[in-house]
Formats: sequence, C-alpha cells, structure tokens
Amino acid sequence: MQARVLVVEDVAEMAELISLYLRKDGIDVHAVDSGERALELQHEQPFDLVVLDLNLPGMDGFEVLQQLRGESDIPVVVVSARDADEDIILSLGIGADEFVTKPFSPKVLVARVRAMLRRSRTVDGQEEREESVIRFGPFALDTEAYTLKRDGERVPLSPREFDVLQFLLSNAGKPHTPQQIYSAVWGNQYGEITSVGVYVQRLRRKLEDDPREPEYILTLHGKGYCFEREMLQV
Repeated sequence: MQARVLVVEDVAEMAELISLYLRKDGIDVHAVDSGERALELQHEQPFDLVVLDLNLPGMDGFEVLQQLRGESDIPVVVVSARDADEDIILSLGIGADEFVTKPFSPKVLVARVRAMLRRSRTVDGQEEREESVIRFGPFALDTEAYTLKRDGERVPLSPREFDVLQFLLSNAGKPHTPQQIYSAVWGNQYGEITSVGVYVQRLRRKLEDDPREPEYILTLHGKGYCFEREMLQV
C-alpha cells in the first residue's frame, strides 16, 4: 500500500520542494500551510507520517506536535530553521522522531522519511517468532514486527525509540557513550548528541516503575548508558 505523508509547511516553495521529492519516491503527499488544518486532516484521514515545520502561523509546530502525540504515535519529522539546542530538545521531548535543520538536502529528508515509514510498519495478527523476540522483565521486544509488549499488551514506541531500545538491548551489559549511540542509531558520526539523552528519558518513562531509579537502562557515569544484562530473560 502506498504510504501517505502529511507535509505541514507555510512557505509554499519549501512545501512544493518537499512534496516533489517525496512523490518521486512513490509517496502519496498532502501539503497544508497551517497546524489547524493539519490536525483536521489527520482526524479525517489519518496519515502514515507527518513532516512538520515549527514556524507556522497561528498554532505553531510545538502545539501541533503536542496534540498529535496526545492522540497517536504517528512518526513526526520536524523540519526547522531553528537549530538552538533548546528547540531540538523540546521537539524530541514532546515526541518528535527526527529533527532536520534547514537548509537540508531533499534526498536526505526523503531517506529519513522512508526509514521512518519502514520502521513504523508492524505485522498485525502475526504470531511472534521466538528467535526475533528479546524478553526482559514483563516486556517482549519483537525485532521483526517492530513491537514492544508488556504482559501481552502493546506499549506504543516511536520508530526512533524502538531503534534506541533495540541497540541497548543488543548490547546489554556494555555501556555506550551518547556519541557512540548516536553514531550507531542515527547513522551519523556528528549531530545533535543531546537527542540520545532525550530518547533515553522517554524510554525510561515507558519501561521503568520509577524513571528516577531505573532498573533497565542505567547511567554509568563517565561511560554512558547501559541496559542491565541481569534483567534479560534467557
């Protein structure tokens, strides 16, 4: 089925450029120039992913993102000329999956969108294959179906949250610095390293009974983050 992407961008030339490259990649695109219209459309005909600019007239991108996250786990790629650490951390903290700073390469943006779409698709109604499932505590992470379940009930994860958790689980017992995690998960050697800490906090809120006293994802001072190996079920 053809993926459907909603582009929220008030600069017509930028919206047309993004839409053009996404359509060339076989994606069905609908572009709007306001957050209010974006939320209306998402309610009427849900999309598979949203490309969202922060600087919008009326309701800004942060407000749109907050409302989207209150209603669904749809992947959201924030595109903005605002590259301050505070804006990036706030966007990711609210629930963005990616933050792309303008100016950017349209081909790079399409690649990130395509990767997000690929990771967000799950296999509904398919039995778990035991070899693809990593179990810890009451949780089961299926690396083929891209799902996390707690006592059989699905735990919503964004594609990037899934990737970070899978990386830490695959390297349980071995600490990694934020730079190493960013390089491995984001595929870039340099970038917004602060993103890693934001995603770790988001995961802790979903996994830990008390995020302030984590049992699964530990912080080893001077060494980085580490998934507690003893919590794995073998």
